[in-house]
Amino acid sequence: MESIEILEKARSEGWTDEEIVDRVRAGETALYEIIMRRYNQRLYRVARAILRDDSEAEDVMQDAYVRAYQHLDQFARRAPFSAWLTRIAVHEALARVRHRNRVQQINDGEHEGEFVMNLAEPSFNPEQTASAVELGHLLEEALLALPDQSRAVVMLRDVEELSTEETAGALEISEDNVKVRLHRGRAMLRSWLLQRVGAKAKDAFPFMGARCDRVVQNVFAQLS
Repeated sequence: MESIEILEKARSEGWTDEEIVDRVRAGETALYEIIMRRYNQRLYRVARAILRDDSEAEDVMQDAYVRAYQHLDQFARRAPFSAWLTRIAVHEALARVRHRNRVQQINDGEHEGEFVMNLAEPSFNPEQTASAVELGHLLEEALLALPDQSRAVVMLRDVEELSTEETAGALEISEDNVKVRLHRGRAMLRSWLLQRVGAKAKDAFPFMGARCDRVVQNVFAQLS
């Protein structure tokens, strides 16, 4: 498979997700790689935000891609394909959370006093946190320390830059709940952290290179 050539062709011709899905359903299955490489970063981030575990996040990604591929005929186009795919990954991650019973499900009825975040012992010294890369790691640490109710919302809204409507659709909660959880999450992150990291937020939770290739290869292995 000439991955680079396929990706370049998709970019140069401006293929939409929906156009690629139509081509995949028509038999051009190799083009599914374009979808995976477009959304590896997003799915990794949201799965990691829910599970807080690297290996499980990768497993969720692979399961989500396989499930999406197997049910492409059920993509009704009522929402963007990216939202449909993200929702599948969220369902997979939450199913694992419920199964292992390691963290509680997101509960709209949680009390304010139960939102706790501990950033008292950062693992970076002042010299390290002065660099953009280390600030990205600090943001990653801070986001993963958020409570379940806010973590995925902050990840999707502030890091992935999804709209309130898109985030609500992905997590299957109301837009009002998205706003409330986002407000709480941002408050706990501390304003100075978000202000200093700024545009470097996208450097957190990298998913590229060999890791990206591994997920693509594993998904195709399962589909074959």
